[in-house]
Amino acid sequence: MSAAIELEIKPHQGWQRIDFREMWHYRELLGFLVWRDVKVRYRQTVLGGLWAVLQPLIAMVIFTGLFAHVANIKTDGVPYSLFVYAGLVPWTFFANAVGLSSNSLVGADQMIRKIYFPRLLVPLGVIVALGLDMLIGFGFIAFLMVYHHWPVSSSLVTLPIFLFGTFLAASGLGLALSALNVQYRDVKYAVPFFTQMAMFLTPVIYPMRYVPGRIATLLAFNPMAGMVEGFRHAVLGSPVSWVLVARSIGTSLLIFVAGLFVFRRMERTFSDVI
Repeated sequence: MSAAIELEIKPHQGWQRIDFREMWHYRELLGFLVWRDVKVRYRQTVLGGLWAVLQPLIAMVIFTGLFAHVANIKTDGVPYSLFVYAGLVPWTFFANAVGLSSNSLVGADQMIRKIYFPRLLVPLGVIVALGLDMLIGFGFIAFLMVYHHWPVSSSLVTLPIFLFGTFLAASGLGLALSALNVQYRDVKYAVPFFTQMAMFLTPVIYPMRYVPGRIATLLAFNPMAGMVEGFRHAVLGSPVSWVLVARSIGTSLLIFVAGLFVFRRMERTFSDVI
């Protein structure tokens, strides 16, 4: 009679590696989560996808009335409404992605408790789903360009660089904050406040040339500073500092890598704490 074998399964300790092969294996689940989030966001809404335009549009009207006419901010020839809307599209995606993804794990607590799957897919699914809102925002930018008779820039070919950098920054922060929110539920109250304040540290409503030298150096490490300026450069042909862009992309990459490892470090406790 063979001897009994005792097998003990223990969670990994310390920092965890990122299993990209496993992520690829569960790619269909990611697609399902993205589709689910899109349907849930627009279910039983009167305006549906128009909310993706209305949010930056209302902000554009307010900022145009306040800063173009009261503060008299100049934008190097670009109509201010077009200038600010082109900045609001990537910023709105970033702010919504960080806000919604940071609360995504808590909202998926039943699924996390019952079955195993890569938990990274939950916040990533929320962020990828918001890409539809950005595409709708692109459509309204095209309308504004036609309205203002603004030509399409040859720099449009650089747009994927800035979209990718924006996704990295939003995903890195979203992953880290979603993991922290499982442990500390007051994260969901802090995130909206800090994203609102961060908008004023990002050149959404003003060009970077208005920022004094020392402050501009610090703002260069804001990942969205270079992404917003680069987005305008790609869409409108506005001047851009490639040093600023390089720093922002480097910061976005660091934030994404840090977010991945923070998430993986805390992931093993999700089922117990959530």
